[in-house]
Amino acid sequence: MSELAQDELVAAIVALALREDLGPAGDVTSNAVFGPHEMAKASFVAREPLVAAGLDVAQRVYAAVDPRVHFRPSVADGDLVRNGQVLAEVAGPARGLWTGERVALNFLQRLSGVATLTRKFADALAGTSCRVLDTRKTTPGARVLEKAAVRAGGGTNHRMGLFDGVLIKDNHVAAAGSVAEAVRRARAGAHALLRVELEVDTLAQLEEAFALPVDIVLLDNMSLDQLREGVALRAARRPSLLLEASGGVRLETVRAIAETGVDFVSAGALTHSAKSVDIGLDAV
Repeated sequence: MSELAQDELVAAIVALALREDLGPAGDVTSNAVFGPHEMAKASFVAREPLVAAGLDVAQRVYAAVDPRVHFRPSVADGDLVRNGQVLAEVAGPARGLWTGERVALNFLQRLSGVATLTRKFADALAGTSCRVLDTRKTTPGARVLEKAAVRAGGGTNHRMGLFDGVLIKDNHVAAAGSVAEAVRRARAGAHALLRVELEVDTLAQLEEAFALPVDIVLLDNMSLDQLREGVALRAARRPSLLLEASGGVRLETVRAIAETGVDFVSAGALTHSAKSVDIGLDAV
């Protein structure tokens, strides 16, 4: 996906979030409490240690609410932030500042939560050659934001969607009739530059994959012993083939999986199980 297309998606997500919050009448509270010319200042403050993400999205929120609100980040996406540290400062018309508060916080808290959890996974793999990948198990409509947060946390994006990579899964194989036939059809019908990945759940299927024109094999829900055996088979049969492990990966198990010798570990938990972190907006 091009940067322009991603930028358009982010703008649409921010617009939808504001439309949801403001409805047809706008911020009736701030409009009643503050006059049109009253000014205010506030700081976004971490209430716990975290990895920052979503600062550009929060800035977009204020630009859309009232471009006169000045948003000044104090950290960058990917930075480690200590408890009590300021992430950004905002100043401008009070109505706009407080109207954008909750939407900006929602983005910052959610995306920093994804980045913080991802950093824990990435740190768990330190010293190995394995990288942690995200999945398509993201919040509907917010994938472009959550995958950016994964990158901020030190993870690697897998596919952005169904359009930018071929991943042949068990249902494709069942419908096509065999692993080989599914791969043949995928290679014939997909763009030549797209990477082709095949999911297998047995070592017998992995053996079959060595002779097929695939770039990477996903070892799905295999035990550590099976993963180690798969890595050994790869070394003997086709050393250039990349191997990815997936299936119920948790922070407590990711290191052991990586140590089997696979190249990647994909973890849906990076996005579907990330907890929003605690960030507040304090008037100054």
